[in-house]
Amino acid sequence: MTLRPLGDKVVVEVVEEAQTTSSGIVLPDSAQEKSQRGKVLAVGSGKVLESGERVALEVQEGDTVVFAKYGGTEVNIDGKELMILSERDIHAIVQ
Repeated sequence: MTLRPLGDKVVVEVVEEAQTTSSGIVLPDSAQEKSQRGKVLAVGSGKVLESGERVALEVQEGDTVVFAKYGGTEVNIDGKELMILSERDIHAIVQ
């Protein structure tokens, strides 16, 4: 199954990262926070302004992004943890 986001929406696959403390202790899954980093799998066609003009999104497929902790909608497709986010919920592109 594939997802095709609409408008200014973006589909992101959440990247799980091993979380360690500053002293190097690896935290168990139950103590870890949800990752805020992911890879963009699909982007919508862009936001439509009041004038009817469509503005393209700044992110592209393949970008690694940092997104809002409580933003978006979580979905599980084919065993993958995905997020559907508005472009405004994406804070940065990791380079």
